[in-house]
Amino acid sequence: AEYMPVLRVALDLPLHRLFDYVAESATPADVGLRVRVPFGRGERLGVIVEVAVDSDWPVDQLKPAKEILRDLPPLTADFFRLCQFASTYYQAAFGEVVMQALPVGLKRIDPPDRRNARATKSPPPIQPPQLTDEQARAVAAVDPAAGFSAHLLHGVTGSGKTEVYLRLIDKTLALGRQVLLLVPEINLTPQLEARFRARFPATPMAILTSHQPDRARSEAWVAAWQGRARLVIGTRLAVFTPLPELGLIVVDEEHDASFKQQDGLRYSARDLAIWRAHQASVPVILGSATPSLESWQHAQDGRYRLIELTRRATGASLPEVRLIDIRRLPLEDGLSPPARQALVSARQRGEISMVFVNRRGYAPALACTDCGWIAGCPHCAVKLVLHLRERRLRCHHCGHNEAIPLACPDCGNPDIKPLGQGTQRIEAALHQLLPGSRIRRIDRDTVSHRDAWDDIYREVHAGEVDVLVGTQMLAKGHDFPALSTVVALNVDGGLYSPDFRASEMLFAQLLQVAGRAGRAGIPGTVWVQTQLPEHPLYQALVRHDYPGFAASLLQERQETGFPPFCHQFVLRADAPQRSDAMAFLQQISTTLPLIDGVTVFDPMPATLTRLE
Repeated sequence: AEYMPVLRVALDLPLHRLFDYVAESATPADVGLRVRVPFGRGERLGVIVEVAVDSDWPVDQLKPAKEILRDLPPLTADFFRLCQFASTYYQAAFGEVVMQALPVGLKRIDPPDRRNARATKSPPPIQPPQLTDEQARAVAAVDPAAGFSAHLLHGVTGSGKTEVYLRLIDKTLALGRQVLLLVPEINLTPQLEARFRARFPATPMAILTSHQPDRARSEAWVAAWQGRARLVIGTRLAVFTPLPELGLIVVDEEHDASFKQQDGLRYSARDLAIWRAHQASVPVILGSATPSLESWQHAQDGRYRLIELTRRATGASLPEVRLIDIRRLPLEDGLSPPARQALVSARQRGEISMVFVNRRGYAPALACTDCGWIAGCPHCAVKLVLHLRERRLRCHHCGHNEAIPLACPDCGNPDIKPLGQGTQRIEAALHQLLPGSRIRRIDRDTVSHRDAWDDIYREVHAGEVDVLVGTQMLAKGHDFPALSTVVALNVDGGLYSPDFRASEMLFAQLLQVAGRAGRAGIPGTVWVQTQLPEHPLYQALVRHDYPGFAASLLQERQETGFPPFCHQFVLRADAPQRSDAMAFLQQISTTLPLIDGVTVFDPMPATLTRLE
């Protein structure tokens, strides 16, 4: 029989295998090209992973590929290695990883335009600011020519981490190498892009975000892959972008939850960035004012090199944090008298205020407004979660559940309620408190498109906003120079979440929110409303003491056997009937082999069960 090359093709399917097709015209040089193949009654686009001489299936039963797309050069071996690692580590089908790593435009038949990544005609490059001593030491600590090293850049809010990145990017570009900068979804504002374009006007850049039109994203991806784009700035999916001359990876706000993909192919872009830097023998910088405990622990162990920026680059002092004990204070629309007074005073001084509403503080916890009692599990060290629909309190750790009490079991107060306020309710209250003020609400409802942030920045910098009110979106690294007063509401809910990382995330959020204040010479003050002013988290916040708080949390995690001192995995089941999903999980939990050192927890319904 005449020899017919066999294509082994990766398709976007949750199956741990490749699919074989025959193609007369194929050669080994076609590995990495996209290919159109018949599948079922339709056709799919896949990627050729191997050109083989035979197949495990009878060759005469294999379908012929419809078309090998040769409009673009083949994907590289490095790209396949990264996808293979992600497939193995995150237990995802290789084909799914490969195809999801491609931009949408490359999964279509029409090729993207190749004209992208032009160096924009910018004004002459701006003069970089004078580095502080700490910044200069940070820049000197990283050598882009010296191979792999992982650095944790821990800098207080406003300490000039971005300037350190800019200098290191400059050093790397001067070596003729490409740079990958990963930023959280919400941080990739036109302002950030403009800042980098102004500093590197002659450098072709590629921007990769989920907000881009498919065609623009594909063009940018191809420009990076072909080496035309020298600086690539993107959100989590950009970690898969092939870069033939990679010289440096920077992960800004490395603690941010948006670096984790939570559905479909689940992965951590930060962790993949570190693996990728190691593979490519280049430095990786992880930057944050509030590093994740995993990264902080690696820095303590010496796996990462710690670089610290302890002072603000402008010389401005860190804002003063004041705790408002609301156990004995009347709240009007969620605001205490001291918080209301602080907002009024800031308005009278003509300064900008910010009200941060912790949306997580819809707080599934039940609390007594009088004595501070919180419904806790009698078997576990976690708080019970309020399931209003079922009128039950449930432990999401061990499965214990009980009826909602009619009154506080400690003091008899019948006024027990869930903790929480919404942004719209607060906005309405602020209009009453500060009549005539220009109030800008920032949450998922109001910032749904890329240009929304542009409008907000323009308004704030033009002095057209008096008060900002919003959710954790406000906590990210935005720079609002005239902001003096911050009020944080509903924060206690984060202490009673069933998520063991909740207090870590709450501290990071509050420290980041606090960091928005007092940046332009105006002293900043942060007011935090709480029922637990003596809690170690708030005491550490008053001192701006991230290292101290991290040390206490790590000790707690070590004693209780939680990450980063162990590994956890979650097995999740979805079914039209909850009873079916629970029965399946129950069966799995009893049949899981009792491996030494492995603890299996009982199945639990999700906090927010999705009802069809």
